[in-house]
Amino acid sequence: MTFKQFPEQVFIREVGPRDGLQNESKFINTEDKIEWINQLSSTGLSYIEVTSFVNPTWIPALSDADSVVKQITKAPGVTYAALVPNMRGLNRALESQIDEVSVFISASETHNKKNINKTIRETETVLAEVVRESITNNKSVRGYISTVFGCPFEGNVEINEVLRLTDSLFEMGIEELSLGDTIGVANPLQVRILLEELLKRYPQEKIAMHFHNTRGTAMANVLASLEMGITKFDSSLGGLGGCPYAPGASGNLATDDLHYMLSNMGIQTNINAEKLLSAAMFMQDKMDKPLDSHTVKYRMNN
Repeated sequence: MTFKQFPEQVFIREVGPRDGLQNESKFINTEDKIEWINQLSSTGLSYIEVTSFVNPTWIPALSDADSVVKQITKAPGVTYAALVPNMRGLNRALESQIDEVSVFISASETHNKKNINKTIRETETVLAEVVRESITNNKSVRGYISTVFGCPFEGNVEINEVLRLTDSLFEMGIEELSLGDTIGVANPLQVRILLEELLKRYPQEKIAMHFHNTRGTAMANVLASLEMGITKFDSSLGGLGGCPYAPGASGNLATDDLHYMLSNMGIQTNINAEKLLSAAMFMQDKMDKPLDSHTVKYRMNN
């Protein structure tokens, strides 16, 4: 029997403190966010997206972004990133000494307007300035494209628009692109078709995948991505998260479930499973509700 050869190592981009908490109605105390991020820093994760420097009225759950970034204990070898929508947010991020800037845009016009209150073309103009100034200030930049596989308002999204935005962001100067299945509609065949086109233009190390598990296909989509040589995945500990501007979007792919699958496939992650689970249980306690990941549920029941 012949098997597809999988990558020897995968890099997990932990987005729980930002994407996981941004849609929660309960505000997590700043001190608890800081403690949680510090716990995540000790797990072996090499990348943590800690917050978003958006207008606090847009995302009240992350209104303490400045305080969080300034007070976390940065661990050697860990990149601490934050989402930045515009120059005002960038100035705050730079003042807080964030390591990496993340910029975001949607492949769907309607979702982009609801998420950013601008057209796609207007957003590209804003992001070009943010990327340029970030690089000038010696910050690496990561790009996100949302609703890559489907939009809650427009339905299917054209691959050509995803490719156009990919080209646009890399031309601006981003170092890595995360492709987001914001509402969790993707299937493995869609993933393969998109990656076949993208990987003709860009090396696999420049591409990351960001899956939501709304319909239970996130892990299958990871497997399809691994088969295409992708080694970078966004995930949120415990499966926390959802887009506030995408009705019906449930949680992110759970970091702990992703790590379980990868480690048991013999794929290196450099993550300590027990420390990861401990951090998940800490946040579950602060949320006052069960987390959605299978790993947490298994621990709770055994």
